[in-house]
Amino acid sequence: MSLRRIALRDFVIVQSLDLELDQGFGVLTGETGAGKSILIDALQLALGARAESGVVREGAARCEIAAEFDAPASLAPWLEEQGFPVEESLLLRRTVDTEGRSRAWINGSAATMAQLKALADGLVDIHGQHAWQSLTRAEAVRDLLDAYAGIDTTAATQAWAQWRHRRKALDNATEKQNTLQQESERLAWQIAELDKLAPLVGEWEELNTQHSRLANAQGLLDAAQAAVTALDDEEPNAAALIHRALTALQAQAHIEPRFADTVASLEAALAQVQDTVHNLHQYARHTDQDPASLESLDQRLAQWVSLARRYRRAPDELAEVLAQWKSELATIDQALDLDALQQAERLAWKTFNAELQTITKERQKAAPKLSKAVTQSMQTLGMQGGVFEVALQRLDEPQAHGWELVEFRVAGHAGATPKPVGKVASGGELSRIALAISVVTSQLGQAPTLIFDEVDSGIGGAVAHTVGQLLRQLGRDRQVLAVTHLPQVAACADHHLLVSKQMVGRQTLSTVAPIEHEARVIELARMLGGSEKSEISLAHARELLSA
Repeated sequence: MSLRRIALRDFVIVQSLDLELDQGFGVLTGETGAGKSILIDALQLALGARAESGVVREGAARCEIAAEFDAPASLAPWLEEQGFPVEESLLLRRTVDTEGRSRAWINGSAATMAQLKALADGLVDIHGQHAWQSLTRAEAVRDLLDAYAGIDTTAATQAWAQWRHRRKALDNATEKQNTLQQESERLAWQIAELDKLAPLVGEWEELNTQHSRLANAQGLLDAAQAAVTALDDEEPNAAALIHRALTALQAQAHIEPRFADTVASLEAALAQVQDTVHNLHQYARHTDQDPASLESLDQRLAQWVSLARRYRRAPDELAEVLAQWKSELATIDQALDLDALQQAERLAWKTFNAELQTITKERQKAAPKLSKAVTQSMQTLGMQGGVFEVALQRLDEPQAHGWELVEFRVAGHAGATPKPVGKVASGGELSRIALAISVVTSQLGQAPTLIFDEVDSGIGGAVAHTVGQLLRQLGRDRQVLAVTHLPQVAACADHHLLVSKQMVGRQTLSTVAPIEHEARVIELARMLGGSEKSEISLAHARELLSA
């Protein structure tokens, strides 16, 4: 499982590139400025790195990157869950236009940057040329140890946030007891006032409707009676007139068929008039003037208006205000219950501390193992007798990541006391230590492809040859690709890719192509610093390849 192919279109100074990649250990070499790191940059974009418009080749509208991997079986459930096709290979594509807008696809289906990033760790592990800088940053050092130990601090971080929340609530409640008590009493008094009214949602509108009906009862009854009179009582009335028209048409309907629809309409109209008269009689029998009910409604409406004015709210808002006050009072009462808050804080601390104890034990087991492995690797990188140490210092207060400050210490030679790497190691030594750590931690990783981007800077000679051998050894189990300027490293590679640039018109374009046999000898001779046509340089290059 590895990176099979990478294709670029109009990326930086590459116009078009379609490169097949092999298993084992491969190197990328080329003159300064040829763009040796372009493939690495493109691959990072394919894996979800942030894109900028500057990656588009000058004169082009957009660039395109495609990276095809052997699809690890472990990715199939994730691909199915996310709705992507599951195929034998995994194809990642990404485009960036001159406005910096970006689009991405996974196996032909549109994808987000977050989805690309979710795939990255399981596909490629990239060690940058400035990897040594992380050795002096506490957070990066801790993350490296945790990754080596397989520690996941997510649960601890969540437990820390919960404990801090409980602790803050307890501190605030303790500090504001008097203020909260006063606020509780005020809310309780206001709630009691509104509870006497017991307003319901929508009740204000219903009360006004009932009041309007009772206040106008006589007018409503008069209107109902007038309607009954017009429809059924006086002579002539609506029902009688409709009945007369209906009778006349029915008598002639057998002669004129078109009367049938009109007869049906009049029959329906007569039925509706009769139903209406019946309903109005029912209304009149059940509606009467009720002064007592009207007075009761007047009193209740007056209460609503009085309380609404007192609390400067609209009357129809009183039911919601009451519910809000009750919720606020419940929250304050919880804050006043110091015993409950203390118990909640203790429980949160217990959960958090249990997570930290587990993390501490795992770090204490992993630290000496990592120390030993890196120390052994240092011996082969020109630091004989040197010692690498992962030190754990307990903090006064726990942090979200644990009780420990993790620090890398180094002694450059036998007998010296290990001290923080940033204080005692030179730039070259830091590069070698970073390489040693990269090699050690890479052997434990899950990514099928390892990329080393000029991590061999600051070394040379026999040490450089050792670095090449280490990378070739890694290449036996996983695909390794290294950008290097060292001929000793390049000579150890199973595959050699040459990056070159040339002027095409007024543009500088870069190309990448595999080289072997005599072409590889010539490139190594150039890297050795002599003329690639010099017999001495060529002989030295052949010697490196045969070593």
